[in-house]
Amino acid sequence: MNKEQLEQIANGMVADGKGILAADESTGTIKKRFDQINTESTDDSRRDYRELLFRSEDAMSNWISGVILFDETIRQKAKDGTPLVDLITAAGSIPGIKVDAGAQDLAQSPGEKVTEGLDGLRGRFQEYYQLGARFAKWRAVINIADHLPSQYCLNANAHALARYAALAQENNIVPIVEPEVIMDGPHSIERCFEVTEAALNALYDALYEQRVFLEGTILKPNMVISGTENTNRANIDQVAEQTVFCLKRTVPSAVPGICFLSGGQSEEEATAHLSAMNANFDMPWKLSFSYGRALQQSALQAWLGKEENVAAAQSAFNHRAKMNGLAAKGEWQATMEKAA
Repeated sequence: MNKEQLEQIANGMVADGKGILAADESTGTIKKRFDQINTESTDDSRRDYRELLFRSEDAMSNWISGVILFDETIRQKAKDGTPLVDLITAAGSIPGIKVDAGAQDLAQSPGEKVTEGLDGLRGRFQEYYQLGARFAKWRAVINIADHLPSQYCLNANAHALARYAALAQENNIVPIVEPEVIMDGPHSIERCFEVTEAALNALYDALYEQRVFLEGTILKPNMVISGTENTNRANIDQVAEQTVFCLKRTVPSAVPGICFLSGGQSEEEATAHLSAMNANFDMPWKLSFSYGRALQQSALQAWLGKEENVAAAQSAFNHRAKMNGLAAKGEWQATMEKAA
């Protein structure tokens, strides 16, 4: 493990005003996205869509520090034969890879999940490093209900995240650890705080036990936010305050950066929450973004699977990336959306 290299990459992933594009949708997930725009999901259409994002010069050069890829994508080439990984690195961005095999039912615990994919992971990391990946992502799924999550679920997922992180660092790949507390449900922001705090405490206990080098990691958490079915949802300032408070209670200052997932928030909502945190609080780590839908939805709607719409889709993506880059510096304003 080269600690200096890991730390350098991790700090590059949270460079000022930059964040991570999550373009790691599985084949099944991207099919659902393409169905929404009446576009068939094929090897070529998936490649064309990712290529238009990676060739969005303004976004990739100025606002995107890294791109999380799916196994298919890290092996693909653009129409002109250039490996997609090379497009990313040419823009000054860092290629990454999703390595987990998805969340499965947790044995003897109805309603809870544990993420699989540890078998053979050491060898896969070695291959991904050769393919150009310099960071990786593993997502755990934590559901909220009256009696969930159990400590069993929190510990099982934290253990898997820590084992993955240790294997990543052994191969000089920076691990993004993602314990996602799902926002679906009627729960309050206070309940989300309670569960998020417990999940992060379990995570950092496991990372310590398994000798993970925290300076060479990135955390990708949910924001502390009201459930989607809650009729009295917390406002932007409340979300920012509760999220920062929760993180300060749980995340060691040795961690160089925290890149939030959007978790089903709208594009503008995810941007506003991030900007409010950076504008109003002093923190020991960088706070940035690692968004999928909250960076891509407008671009998808502009593209509609048509070659003649590529420029419009790139314009939409450039705008969304810029808005989030400004939010990562606490400089976003709602009027910037209206002007665009």
